Amino acid sequence: MIYGIGTDICDVRRIRASLQRHGERFAQKILCDAELAVWQARSRRWPERGVRYLATRFSAKEAFSKAVGLGMVMPMTWRSCEILNLPGGRPAVRLHAALAQWFDERQLRCHLSLTDESDYAASFCVVEKFG
Repeated sequence: MIYGIGTDICDVRRIRASLQRHGERFAQKILCDAELAVWQARSRRWPERGVRYLATRFSAKEAFSKAVGLGMVMPMTWRSCEILNLPGGRPAVRLHAALAQWFDERQLRCHLSLTDESDYAASFCVVEKFG
């Protein structure tokens, strides 16, 4: 049964401007430690790819927060929701701390799709209840 659906579109230029204004502090606010390491590596090698990586993660977390119906209200936080890629490349969500417990208690499962172009990153999330 579908629990919730969320979608988000993010202007990559806005993310780039926030990075220019706030530096790495902005990325540290949005990304958990594992995501931050990927962002730093991509940014060093291909700066524009790092910006788009951050934009897709921002968009995916927004879409997820909408799908679960919390918005950015506890237990949902930027850093408690990790967006990763499975070995085949499929995006997935890994939750941490209180958000993981909240999600598990409700027997929820997440399906996520991400995309980006030069100026926009978009995400679509479906959360289903099982059990």
